[in-house]
Amino acid sequence: MTTKNVKPQAGRALCLLRERSGNIMPMAAIGMVALAGMVGGGVDVSRAYMVQNRLQNACDAGVLAGRRSVSDSGYDAAARAQATSFFDTNFDETNEGVSGTSFTHTTPDNGSTIEGVASTTVDTAVMQLFGFRTIPLSVSCSASMSVGNSDVMMILDTTGSMGWNLPGSFPSQTRLEALQDAMKNFYDTVATASAGSNARVRYGFVPYSSSVNVGSLIHDLNPSYLADNVTVQSREPQYIEVEVEEFSGWEDPVHTSGTSTGPISSSGWSDFSGRYRNRAQCNNNRPSNTLWANNGSTTTSTSETINGAGQRVMTTTTVQPQQRTQYRCARKGRRNWWVQSRTQTREQQQHQYAISDPEFTTTTTTEFDRYLYKAVDFDTTTYKTFNSVSTVTGTNGSSVSSTWNGCIEERATVNSDTFSWSSVIGFTPSGVFDLDIDGAPDVGDPDTQWKPMWPEVAYYRTTDSSGFYLSSNSESDFGGKAGSYCPQTARLFSTMTEAQFDTYTDSLNASGATYHNLGMVWGARLSSPTGLWQSNVTSVPTNGGAVARHIIFMTDGEMSPTISSQTSYGIEFHDRRVTSDGFSDHAGRHSERFLAACEATKAKGVRVWVIAFASAMSANLEECSSDDSSFTAANAAQLNTAFQEIAKDVGELRITQ
Repeated sequence: MTTKNVKPQAGRALCLLRERSGNIMPMAAIGMVALAGMVGGGVDVSRAYMVQNRLQNACDAGVLAGRRSVSDSGYDAAARAQATSFFDTNFDETNEGVSGTSFTHTTPDNGSTIEGVASTTVDTAVMQLFGFRTIPLSVSCSASMSVGNSDVMMILDTTGSMGWNLPGSFPSQTRLEALQDAMKNFYDTVATASAGSNARVRYGFVPYSSSVNVGSLIHDLNPSYLADNVTVQSREPQYIEVEVEEFSGWEDPVHTSGTSTGPISSSGWSDFSGRYRNRAQCNNNRPSNTLWANNGSTTTSTSETINGAGQRVMTTTTVQPQQRTQYRCARKGRRNWWVQSRTQTREQQQHQYAISDPEFTTTTTTEFDRYLYKAVDFDTTTYKTFNSVSTVTGTNGSSVSSTWNGCIEERATVNSDTFSWSSVIGFTPSGVFDLDIDGAPDVGDPDTQWKPMWPEVAYYRTTDSSGFYLSSNSESDFGGKAGSYCPQTARLFSTMTEAQFDTYTDSLNASGATYHNLGMVWGARLSSPTGLWQSNVTSVPTNGGAVARHIIFMTDGEMSPTISSQTSYGIEFHDRRVTSDGFSDHAGRHSERFLAACEATKAKGVRVWVIAFASAMSANLEECSSDDSSFTAANAAQLNTAFQEIAKDVGELRITQ
């Protein structure tokens, strides 16, 4: 039964195979195989393509992370670890279904450029039926840091505490020295990123403490922006009238005379005659002594003296030499006596005296009595030109010579406890010229002008000679020399060589109290594209590109103004431009100014970076900074890291391959 059924089927199949008129079975079979290869190959190639994209993305992420982690130590182990970590995070062998993945990354230029190569192997799903079991993949990537046109204004706290040693530093290092190192490393990082490009990078500086040194910048811009008069808490000499007898000559002399003899000089005894038997025989033969007789010519001399009564005595003395001979008997041996002689001399003096009494006239004059400590007006027309000026403020009314060092007293302000800024109405309250960033002084209104700070004439007032308590009175007989601190000269934006940058950095010094508002206001004035120095700020780079503007505000402490030293707000206990009594809410009122200035600065399109060094990040400092732009640095290493992070954000990370 079975056999019978098979044979006819086989026969029909053979017939079909022999049929030449339209048999498609072989073609269909071959087509199915080709179609399976095409579909399977497409699936595997598509999968490999997606894996390659993810591999490329992971490679890019790795070199970007590595480049961003490059510090002044170059492409060190920490930076390499970051690159590897970012690659591993973005490419997981298990999830991708691949094997043999590797990622190598190197730098040809010590971190300026990071180059990477990533490879892996994809196992095929369909193509292995055709002998293709794996697909090897490899990608390359490269990242570098580039800098476009950038202006960086460094507002630097150079107060006295910056001279303190950092705890645990070895060798010992001050806060200022750590800042100087970090600044130099910042320059190196930015310079490396901009090397070989046509980017323009400029630096400006505003060191601040209880004053700012901007006098030369103002004078160069317009000398009339500086007032011709300044009122300084100082001291003024007080004089009293005294009668003075002054010598006017000598009266006619009264003449007298007198004689005197000088001391007698004697020669030695010598034998005159002798060999007498006894004294009597000798005496009988001894000549008589001669009398004093003139011997030689006379001499005359004149002298002048003032005697105990104040009289002038003119003495003319005539000297006559005189001589005489003396004899004696002297025994020589047992029986021999001799007459001996000697010569004596003296001077006979004849004196003529002319004695004159002095004559006096009485005059009335003034002489220094004391200083009165008070506010004093000083003419600054010469002083503000950096020429020497003399003032009567020295010891006992003596003159003191002084030359302006460039620090200024701020323009007029308002005694208020709150300040704010808005884009609609500007600063509140109005009339705060000390916060005005863009406004030019009115040469006819001293309130709008800056004034030279004059440390040589600055004195505070005290209640008594002990100097313990400041006096709130407008005048006092007691006072002392006020401290006055002037930081390094501020600088406008300019391109700088490394040597120029380092020289300026090394010139910074630490002294004075902490006035954050002064630093921020002047950093804003020198950075404002619409301000007094806009010609410098808006200078177009030769490449014609846009300019990114940055402020780096570095401080080692919170606001800490002083009431007894001379500052850009005068001697605050006496001048009271900020407080009503010279001290209440002193720091708070300056902080209000600081925050208002920060808001006005950020509104100009300037990114404000804040670094709190060796101190906590206060709420005010945090608020002053732009978004994601604040750092706390407890030590030198962290300060350097903060500057390096800012340097990387000043630049731009980019994939170059």
